[in-house]
Amino acid sequence: MMTTINRQVLLASRPVGAPQSTDFTLNQTEIPTPAQGEILLKTKYLSLDPYMRGRMSDKKSYAEPVAIGGVMVGGTVCQVEQSNHPDFTVGEWVLAFTGWQDYAISNGEGLIKLGMNPTHPSYALGVMGMPGFTAYMGLLDIGQPKAGDTIVVAAATGAVGSMVGQIGKLKNCRVVGIAGGKEKCDYAKSVLGFDECIDHHAADFAEQLSQACANGIDVYYENVGGKVFDAVLPLLNTDARIPLCGLISQYNATSLPEGPDRMNMLMGQLLVKRIKMQGFIIFDDYAHRYDEFAQDMSQWLAEGKIHYREDCVEGLENAPQAFIGLLEGKNFGKLVVKVS
Repeated sequence: MMTTINRQVLLASRPVGAPQSTDFTLNQTEIPTPAQGEILLKTKYLSLDPYMRGRMSDKKSYAEPVAIGGVMVGGTVCQVEQSNHPDFTVGEWVLAFTGWQDYAISNGEGLIKLGMNPTHPSYALGVMGMPGFTAYMGLLDIGQPKAGDTIVVAAATGAVGSMVGQIGKLKNCRVVGIAGGKEKCDYAKSVLGFDECIDHHAADFAEQLSQACANGIDVYYENVGGKVFDAVLPLLNTDARIPLCGLISQYNATSLPEGPDRMNMLMGQLLVKRIKMQGFIIFDDYAHRYDEFAQDMSQWLAEGKIHYREDCVEGLENAPQAFIGLLEGKNFGKLVVKVS
């Protein structure tokens, strides 16, 4: 029997510090009916990404927060279940942004068609989607790596970091990753091809990083912040570039870190070494260059030059706990939820 229930994960409360399971609630409602010019989408895969923590907060940011009682936002891969739209056929796969729910209505705007039988539909949420695009444009447009440069990237086995490192190697750079634990560091070197990878849990992490970057750091791809950036800062070379795409170590913070004010030291390093540090929001700043990325990445994948790992969680009901784990670094690869 065909179900009539649409499950939705709603934001129940705004987290203070790290999100808790009680900040989410699983709601059931009727499956909506598409009007003329609309389609009904059935969610197959949901992307879980660190930026979602910011959307749970009501602090001013580059995007509106999720309302209390609203469906959690997120990128999705869906199939067209019903269509009253001339441009979409039942059974088609699309990349959408319909959030943490089983079904959603769309008028077709903003959807990217993936065909009737995509080989790896969930790749549109990772290597061929926002994380891969973020790695590509941040590194190549802002980082501007040159052959022989030393690139350092934290969260080295994550959805973005793993792509940054591999693209860096394709550009003939020396790549040093930073990851949490021996298993991830070994994977970065043996599978992703990094020259070195340092475990940030190590007591002598800063010393190990310094030894691995004997000639300094030319490009630091920033997505973590905190103690990792503290270790990176003194190693930056003159004219170093820092693409800034995230600060996952700070997303659950409720106050500024304790200790001395290091802002003057940071500003001094930026000045004296003429360092470029630039933040970016991928689709706001680079949407017009997606085709450029898609062409290069699809070719690299076809040639076996890019390795990609997914961490797939089964069931929409498990999305909150998986997301909480993501912010703690428990995932290994791009985190997606197989919804249905």
